[in-house]
Amino acid sequence: MQIYLPLAEMSVQAETIAFLGAIVGVISGVFGVGGGFLTTPFLIFLGIPPAVAVGTQASQLVASSTTGVIGHWKKNNIDFKMAGILLIGGFIGTTSGIFIFKILQHFGQVDLMISVLYVLFLCSIGGMMFYESVTTLIHSRRPYVIDETSSSSEQKPSRYAILKEKLPYKMGFPNSKLYISAIIPLTIGILSGLMVSIMGIGAGFLIVPAMIYLLRMPPLLVAGTSLVQIMATSAIACILHAVTNQTVDMILALILIFGSVIGAQIGLRLSKYIKGAMARFVLASIILLVGLRLGSDLLIPPANLYSVIVK
Repeated sequence: MQIYLPLAEMSVQAETIAFLGAIVGVISGVFGVGGGFLTTPFLIFLGIPPAVAVGTQASQLVASSTTGVIGHWKKNNIDFKMAGILLIGGFIGTTSGIFIFKILQHFGQVDLMISVLYVLFLCSIGGMMFYESVTTLIHSRRPYVIDETSSSSEQKPSRYAILKEKLPYKMGFPNSKLYISAIIPLTIGILSGLMVSIMGIGAGFLIVPAMIYLLRMPPLLVAGTSLVQIMATSAIACILHAVTNQTVDMILALILIFGSVIGAQIGLRLSKYIKGAMARFVLASIILLVGLRLGSDLLIPPANLYSVIVK
């Protein structure tokens, strides 16, 4: 069934968009990632303008993260004080990102910038994941050898640990049992807000490791707290994109959400067959292929350098 997208100024097959949402949902269910970093490139492949793809993806993030927040709230797995600091940073990053997005849109460079950022982002993240997963798979096939030469003496504190102790504006977070500088979660929130507003991704795969390794939060509270931040910043980005840039297509978003809900249920059932390093290897391969495809579109000249559109 053909549907017309007024913002994108084009017609698309509703079944194709729903299938795309289902594919991203399957990836999300199998690998435990939001899938937002793949939705925008896939929409671009279908001919959706990058600006509309980013704005619409933000609305999908709101729907997908809200359901997760409700589930974690019921289980009391959210540190609301930490989420509040992350939200302040997310608001700063989101509003700054929307302002940057508006400037790029004014100069006609927003589509190019989105594509370039995605190529750099996907290829770098995919490359690191690919290297790590291949290395893990190779080492898993070798016999384990105990290194008797390793020293048992206490390790010196890292530079980050020393810097973290020197940072000002320390706050207590009773739920997470932390006493750290508010600057660290504030910075994480700012980076997340920038990624949501400029690239249309929730950045959960970056926030979660940062909360575990930089903030040292209990893993039980990390998922729920990060989802609160993603939900709020995505909602802010969605509203600002709709009001300021007019790049949110709700019809497109609803079809994507419908497909992703179905795909996520399928992915959850498939997740038991792909685990550990093999799961990371498959996901890294998908990310790398998408990044290389976007890069080829930027570097390889099209067959038709000029086109005439009659309206």
